[in-house]
Amino acid sequence: MFGLWSIDHIPHIYEVLGEPVSTIEKLMQRAAPAAPLALGPLNPTSLRDQAYALLKNAIADTDIYDPKQELRLDERQLTTALGVSRTPIREALSLLEQEGFIRTIPRRGIYIIRKSKREVIEMIQMWAALESMAARLATQHASDADIGKLRHLFDEFQNSPPSEHLGEYSDANIAFHTAVIALGGSQTIVDTTRNLLIHVRAIRRATITQNDRAARSIIDHLKIIEALERRETELAERLTRQHTLDLAAHVDSYCDFLG
Repeated sequence: MFGLWSIDHIPHIYEVLGEPVSTIEKLMQRAAPAAPLALGPLNPTSLRDQAYALLKNAIADTDIYDPKQELRLDERQLTTALGVSRTPIREALSLLEQEGFIRTIPRRGIYIIRKSKREVIEMIQMWAALESMAARLATQHASDADIGKLRHLFDEFQNSPPSEHLGEYSDANIAFHTAVIALGGSQTIVDTTRNLLIHVRAIRRATITQNDRAARSIIDHLKIIEALERRETELAERLTRQHTLDLAAHVDSYCDFLG
């Protein structure tokens, strides 16, 4: 999406292109003065990028794997909700479609993509590989203070089981896994997991109530934290990987609703 150029930019552009500045200046001098317009500075982020970010966050907050959840998007409603024209909305939707979050079906509409069971398992397996490497790196590079913050994510569940606060625990669970990724200090891992997180987060939410997973999950988390605190590199990596692979096994055995 191209930005707007003021007259002041023209000499500079032609200097870059190698054109004579004097010729342009003479033409500018002959032109009638432009009418003054009441303009404010443009937002440094384009409307497309702002729409893209807002839509992506909204998709991340949607319970994608709830069978009752409506996954169809209405372009007119989106333009009204965001207060912009259809052009930046369509550009943002195009980016989201390229990333595999939505699909346009001719004569039916635009839909958020719900991954198949096999696709979900493969994404979880990739997450397991990346997060376990982040845990390994965290034992080598993260500060004691930053590792210590992981324990505080679960403070409110010390006196009552996670099953009594499943909504809050689900949020803390996601925060834990994204924090481990960040502690590794690898921007490449952070960037690679960013899009994976949308679906992995959704499936963690959908399964947290099944088979007492919340209670077993918090035990796993505390073991991982202890390994990180003791700088036990191999153990931290193995526990983190196995914890997430257990989710993949659970999805394989109990999530037939994914298709």
